[in-house]
Amino acid sequence: MKNWKLFPSNKEITKYVECYWFLEKEPGDTSHQYPKLNPDPATHLIITQAHTPYHYAADNKLQTGNGSHWLFQHLNTFTMDHSQPFQIIGIKFKIGGPYSLLNQDCKLVTNLIQAVDIKKLTTSTVNLAQLLSCAANQPKQAAIMLDNLLSDWCKTNHNDQHIELTRQVLTMLETTVIADIGAKLYRSQRTLERSFTRVTGLTMKQTQSMIRLEEMLEHLYSSTDKTINWADIATKYGFSDQPHLIRYLKASIGQTPGQYAKQRNLTIDIYGNFEFD
Repeated sequence: MKNWKLFPSNKEITKYVECYWFLEKEPGDTSHQYPKLNPDPATHLIITQAHTPYHYAADNKLQTGNGSHWLFQHLNTFTMDHSQPFQIIGIKFKIGGPYSLLNQDCKLVTNLIQAVDIKKLTTSTVNLAQLLSCAANQPKQAAIMLDNLLSDWCKTNHNDQHIELTRQVLTMLETTVIADIGAKLYRSQRTLERSFTRVTGLTMKQTQSMIRLEEMLEHLYSSTDKTINWADIATKYGFSDQPHLIRYLKASIGQTPGQYAKQRNLTIDIYGNFEFD
């Protein structure tokens, strides 16, 4: 298995893209075949060969197809089929990033997996086989290729009052009580929520909750089962008590803390935390 994560080097692209990442499951790899993907407020563009299948299942709904696709922001925990070898490049956009880049008839639908033709997104020439091969062997060169792929696209962005207001909210969301954000930005709660939902496809509360979940999962990934103190985890991440944490995890990833600690079947547990190369 190969994986890496890199930042864009183009300053214009960094306004919209958080990072590039790569994952390869090689022939003979018998690791977990059906990993779970936790809820995520960010949209990812998944780049792969046209024949590579994808499979996302949640709440008795199955979304399947082949080739490159959008993985839009999602409140669901998806179960993926990773039973066969594959190579995929991911472009993780900043929360709300695609709003500035996609045309207005392309809505950011929550929990949606949507096939995409990479060649139609940009005027840059795309050779998927070459790009994926480079990603597997020369990560930094692949990141440069991705910068080149996105550079023209990012120049055609549009910004409005909604994206500017949403960016301000996002800088405060991790550390500020939502009810206090409006007063600090001199806006009504209704105005903030309307702009934020328009840009991200989510409410501020949903986004804040998923940011907290991701931080908690990263902490748990670095902990062994024997060192996890769930009461301390509840306090650290702002839960009123341990039962509150149990209900939250059950609703978010479909598992109680005990079940999660035993199974460790999320992508972060199976593929690691994708250290920056």
